[in-house]
Amino acid sequence: MRTVLQRVTYARVRVADQVVGAIEQGFLILIGVRNGDTAAEAKWLAEKIAVLRVFADAEDKFNRSLLDIGGGALVVSQFTLYGNAVGQRRPSFIEAAPPAIAAPLIDQFVGFLRQAGVQRVETGIFGAKMLVELANDGPVTLILERDAPQEK
Repeated sequence: MRTVLQRVTYARVRVADQVVGAIEQGFLILIGVRNGDTAAEAKWLAEKIAVLRVFADAEDKFNRSLLDIGGGALVVSQFTLYGNAVGQRRPSFIEAAPPAIAAPLIDQFVGFLRQAGVQRVETGIFGAKMLVELANDGPVTLILERDAPQEK
């Protein structure tokens, strides 16, 4: 499971010219699910993101977490995070999990964020054509990934 976190002053997602999710200060979380991912990866990432210290304290140091600032999370599914364009001009998405697996895992990830104490969690619409608007604060952008254990 792969996430791209963008620290934002605001973010919103539109589907067909209607805002379906919006937050003020917090994280825009783009999330991709890979074949083999499970709820364990979703839980680990959600718990990590909730306490990740990338928000400034009074001395402008990265000492505060999403929980510390009472920030929000806007979660947007993005299978293209598993696009592979090495050696080709059109990316392959063979590593991305199919919708029947990805959608429930993203829902679980959202639930785990709430369980971790994130008060405002908003989402896009899985599989929809979305327009994401944001003001990247910093800019601060991180990639967090948790791979499922491989069977031997």
